[in-house]
Amino acid sequence: MRKRSEMDPKFTWDFTHIYKDDAAWEQAYAEGDKAIEAIAPHAGTLGQSADSLLSGFQAVDAASRIVETVYVYAMLHQDSDGGNSEYQAMEARATALAMRLSSACAFVNPELLSIDQATLDSYMADPRLADYRFMVADANRGRAHVLDAQREKMLAMLSDVQGTPRDAYGMLTDVEMEYPDIQDKEGNKLPVTRGNFGVYRESPDREIRVQAFESVFGAYKKHINTNAMLYLGSVKMDDYMAKVRGFEGACQKSLFANNVPMSVYHSLIEAIHDSLPIMRKYLELRKKALKNPDIDMFDLYTPMLPEVDFSMPFEEGKKLVKAATKPLGEEYQALLDRAYEEHWLDVYENAGKRSGAYSCGIFGVHPYVLLNYTDTLDDAYTLGHELGHSMHSYFSDREQPFATHDYSLMVAEVASTVNEVLITLHLLKTEKDKKRRAYVLNHFLEGFRTTVFRQTLFAEFELKAHEMYAAGTPLTAQSLSELYKGLCEKYYEGIGINDLVSVEWSYIPHFYRAFYVYQYATGFCSAVSIARHIVETGDASGYLKFLTMGGSDYPIEELKVAGVDLTKPETIKSAMKVFEDSIDELAQLIDEI
Repeated sequence: MRKRSEMDPKFTWDFTHIYKDDAAWEQAYAEGDKAIEAIAPHAGTLGQSADSLLSGFQAVDAASRIVETVYVYAMLHQDSDGGNSEYQAMEARATALAMRLSSACAFVNPELLSIDQATLDSYMADPRLADYRFMVADANRGRAHVLDAQREKMLAMLSDVQGTPRDAYGMLTDVEMEYPDIQDKEGNKLPVTRGNFGVYRESPDREIRVQAFESVFGAYKKHINTNAMLYLGSVKMDDYMAKVRGFEGACQKSLFANNVPMSVYHSLIEAIHDSLPIMRKYLELRKKALKNPDIDMFDLYTPMLPEVDFSMPFEEGKKLVKAATKPLGEEYQALLDRAYEEHWLDVYENAGKRSGAYSCGIFGVHPYVLLNYTDTLDDAYTLGHELGHSMHSYFSDREQPFATHDYSLMVAEVASTVNEVLITLHLLKTEKDKKRRAYVLNHFLEGFRTTVFRQTLFAEFELKAHEMYAAGTPLTAQSLSELYKGLCEKYYEGIGINDLVSVEWSYIPHFYRAFYVYQYATGFCSAVSIARHIVETGDASGYLKFLTMGGSDYPIEELKVAGVDLTKPETIKSAMKVFEDSIDELAQLIDEI
């Protein structure tokens, strides 16, 4: 594999858009240090006047902008060549600086909420504070759940303890847990890790899939009592923090952060329950495609069709993304050209480069996209996905002040998934080869299964687990495994449910950050609805407005601008109709092939 120094600069990031060189970074680091020090004098002054409140906010913003940019510059260097000791040192220093900033700003919200409501309202009427009105209104919304200073201090001291179950789970599953080797048909031993488990799950060789499934979940079963105790600790802490802050339950507390009503969570689960006949239809198609009437959970990830030649070199991938996103307008297209020409993307793998892909926005500069492109159609989808994030960041950064430029997790995957759906719709419109069309449809359907149905199953599991605890039902390895297996039998009715799948709940690290996985399902369904509307009507105006909103409103309200109302069941139902139509089309293609 090539070293970083051997990579063609045409396909690597241009860091000079952030800082001219490392010396300029050092200067910015020093400025960030001084900006953090400049925050301290504002502690205790926010309630004195509108002027003092504005000065405090501006001091925090000034330091945050510098430190954020300093950190991202170091992080990008580290991710491009993790073996470089200089970059390691830069990233460590930048992390320490960011932690200092967080500590320096800790007084802001408690002090803000100590200001009498009428006084604060009079301050916020000042037009100079307009950029901060949503932030302040959001903080005010939580006033009823803020405790007195002494109890807030005690809860803050608990924050480090709160992460212990998650940290211990990570140590157990990432470091200490080992998986037995498996064997291929020739008798060669194949090592199993969390990283390569996904590859084995997709293997066309069913015996490999079975062995990998038994290796991984067999290991989790050996540690199931420890995992149950760790998860119980996490649920206990969720429940405690909800009660002490006056919420009805842990789910309500989690959703409160984004002002999402509980009805949205319940409505998603109910809509997916109503759509389970469509999932059964999909499973029957999978049985037919795999020529096996007795498929099991370990058969859900292997492609339904033999491998198809669908190579996609980077230049072709660029063209595909541009063609698919043409309905988003000329400005969007021009920004894609800028991204390619101005080195927003780091395209190919090199020694020491971080795996995977991401988009990282930098306020006042432009987003940076990490890829590890290998010339496949999946890589082209990843390119479109990350550029969706990038355009969301770009438009929000351009149109919003620093205080509201960053969007929430609930809408974070919408723009990226809209691009993926647009790519799918474009390919289905233009691709004539039946095997390739079937490949695209298989990819699309797996998005529904894994991102909508699977994540909703997870969402229902953690809701029921927390409800069980709140009702006094013991959360044990047995009760949690029975709960999870029962949900699998409901969501995947019609296929075999291997007893080992009952421990899969302990394989899911997301459960240690309770009640956020549902957003993957709502985000995917929202994106399907938005993309279809754009293609069918040619009107992308609402969606383009949505891309400019950053964090200037609550996610539910921002999505309404894009034409999606998650407080009503139509969005999920509409996406399920697309899911069923795609199943029907793939079934017809499989018959023809």
